[in-house]
Formats: sequence, structure tokens, C-alpha cells
Amino acid sequence: MSDAIVVGSGPNGLVAAVALAQQGLAVTVLEAAEEIGGGARSSELTVPGVLHDHCSAVHPMAVASPFLRTLGLERYGLEWAWPEVDLAHPLDSGRAAVLVRSIERTAAGLGADGAAWQRLFGPLAESYDELCDDLLGPVLKLPRHPVHVARFGLTALQPATLIARRWRTEEARALFAGVAAHLFHRLSGPMSGAVGLMLTAAGHRYGWPVARGGSQALTDALAALLKDLGGTVETGVRVRSLAQLPPADAVVLDVAPGAAADICGDRLPPRVRRAYRRWQHGPAAFKVDLAVEGGVPWLNPDCGRAGTVHLGGPLEEVVHAERETSLGRMPERPFVLLAQQYLADPGRSAGNVHPVYAYAHVPHGYSGDATGVVLDRIEQFAPGLRERIVGTSVRGTTALQAYNPNYVGGDIVTGANTAWQVALRPRPALDPYRTGIPGVVLCSAATPPGAGTHGMSGYHAAQSVLRQLGERRR
Repeated sequence: MSDAIVVGSGPNGLVAAVALAQQGLAVTVLEAAEEIGGGARSSELTVPGVLHDHCSAVHPMAVASPFLRTLGLERYGLEWAWPEVDLAHPLDSGRAAVLVRSIERTAAGLGADGAAWQRLFGPLAESYDELCDDLLGPVLKLPRHPVHVARFGLTALQPATLIARRWRTEEARALFAGVAAHLFHRLSGPMSGAVGLMLTAAGHRYGWPVARGGSQALTDALAALLKDLGGTVETGVRVRSLAQLPPADAVVLDVAPGAAADICGDRLPPRVRRAYRRWQHGPAAFKVDLAVEGGVPWLNPDCGRAGTVHLGGPLEEVVHAERETSLGRMPERPFVLLAQQYLADPGRSAGNVHPVYAYAHVPHGYSGDATGVVLDRIEQFAPGLRERIVGTSVRGTTALQAYNPNYVGGDIVTGANTAWQVALRPRPALDPYRTGIPGVVLCSAATPPGAGTHGMSGYHAAQSVLRQLGERRR
């Protein structure tokens, strides 16, 4: 029997482990922390009985993941839960743009822009599964659904700011800008609209659900499946070099490229080492978790029903804030993502005290305290919030990296989403998961298809391992 070692137990590491174990490999996962899960962990961060997600929180990509959907994780306790409203984006006027799973209802709420919204996202939502088959993997390959990919690509290559010109109303433009801001990069560059297109289409195809019981439920389900497949997990084991690992047929690294260069050392081919060392990290997150008595006092009632709320103001304000953080400057009014997972999953609350998840986009390695800025941003649309807060937990960029070393400088997407890095992550190669060392592959979010709790980087890295093992046997 072949054996494999997976370094890192984030969603990609666990998915890689499961995919290899399904093919009969004896798999051991090594995790440096005392708890598994990487960004997909949950605990009581503020007050007893109030459950918070540490990083990964809302899961349109997980519920739509081509590989995760094959695993039957509901047998291991994973259950998806949907809020009444998937996403709201409030504006200074008191109005709010709203996205729900029904594209017809979403379009109706956008007034004069409803038809244009439906023309763009209707076909994308209908072909979303086919798009995932092709786009959630290596870029340099022949697509299985070329017509769908070509139609998507013609729009996705455009800047988000150009795509937004399709709409005239402040609501539609802001709604798309907020989703596009998940890119964590300036929205005026080429390909900057791709993330906004995919996440919006995912919302209309599957919605933006949460995992009942916290994102940890996804981690626990994958770990339970791995155990049933004969795999094992060891925590508290920090891998600093390949030399400290026992002999194995394959090693899968769920780490950032710089860490992979450290672990592999001189065994890396020089061209790969240079590529890993050149890997750029991008803007960061500053995370604030709140325990709020009675919930957030939103001015707009749609925000009080939304699982996710984007606090970015109009399109122009979102674009400006993302440009500033990309240039290393802290904006006065940063983009803030807020989640109210308890609306879909009431068990996360303790009586009338509810968990509220928020993070601001800040410059890479930002050393200041953005807590007040985040609270001000929320209170802009929910005055009186501070009086309801009964518990707070803060993680700045340094704390985020300490929590998960892949979040270098607080970069929770494991790499700057420049056009070059999006297209050719982590280096130009037909098999971007290979490190150049036989049997050693990279599977973190720095590899295609990039960030998001979908596990597809881990799945494709596992397929690379299996191809290499097959080559050795021939």
C-alpha cells in the first residue's frame, strides 16, 4: 500500500487526504495547532454559549463544491442552513440592495436594473455546475464545457468597474461591487470581476448558507470520513523540513508558497524556489467578533434578515477602499464584511445574545487597531450597536498569522489576487501543484482555483499525486 503525509489540516489538506484515502493510500495528516481545521474552526470567542466562526463563515462555494458534494458529509453531521436573505448591502440613503437565491426576486428588488441583472446572472447561475467543473481547477487545460467557459470568460476578463457599468441604479452597482470586493484587490484591474461573477452566480444557484453548528462542522465531517477511510490525524506537530518526515510515497503541503520553500529547502528545483519566494501576499483582514444583546439594530430591516451584510457604501466607495488597501494605505471608510450566521442557525446564540462576525479589509501587515473603525462602519448603518455589545474578540493581522501561518501578514486568501497570480498560481506550469520534487505537491489556496472553502485545491493536488504514483509504476 502506498502512503501519504499531508501537512496542514485546513479544508484543502483534509480534502486531499480524503481523496487519497479513497484510492487506498494510507494517509496521515500532521497539524501544527492543537485543533484541526485551519480557517474552518469555531468556538466560544466572546461569552459562554455564543459560538463564533474563526475565519471561514459563509459557504456558497462549499455547498457548490464539485468534490464535497460527492462525499455524503451529511452522514457525518454536516447540515447546511440558509438565512431568509442571503446578502444585503445598505446605502447611506437608508435603502439596501438585496440578493436572495431567487434571481427573479433579486431582480424585482433592483427596479430598473432588474432585467439587466437577470440577463447577466441568469445564464451563469443555470450553467454554474458546468462552470465549476472547469473553473475550479488548473487554468492551463482544455475546458469540458467550452461554450459556458467562453461566455463566462468574455465578461470575467473585464475589470469589476467595467462590469458594473451595465447597471444604472446605485443599488445594483453597490451589490455587485460588494461581492466583487471578496477579491481582496483593486477592482479596476483586468479579471477583477471574476470573483464577483462566480460568487453572485453561486448565490443564485445555491444561496449563501452556513454550516449548522459552525464551520467546524465541515472540518469535523471531513475528519470523520477520513477516519472511516483509515486515515489518521496528529495535532501539535509542526513540520519545518521534509527531513523530519518519515518515508512516504507522497507529501501534500497545505501551506503558503514561502513556507513550502522553507520546508522543501534545497530539494526544490531553483526555478520553483524562485517562484515560491516571489509569491506576493495581498491586503489583510482585521477581524472583530461581537456578542450582541438583541442583535444589530439595523436601520434597514432587510439587513436584519440577511446572513451576510456588506458595509461598503456605493460602488465608488468600495472601489476607493479596495484601491487604498492594495496600495498599503488604510482607508478612512474600509470595506467591512459582516455575518449573522445565527439567523440561519439559532443554536449559535445564548438566549438573546447573538454572535456577530465582522472583518475589515486593511493593508497587508497593518499594525494599527481597527476595532473602532469596524464598529463605526457598522454603526453608520446600525446606530446604537455599541450599547448592545456584551463581549468582543479581536484578531489583527499579526494574530491572524499566529492563528494560521498561511495568513501571512493577515492575508486570509493566501496571496495577492493580481491578474498574473490569479491566472498562473503559484507558478506557470501544466501541473501547478507539483513542486518539482517527486511525490511532493502543494495544495493550499495559493494553488488553483484559489481561496474559498471548496476543497478543490486539495482535490486537484491529490489527483496530481495519483498521476505521479501511476507514472512510477509504469
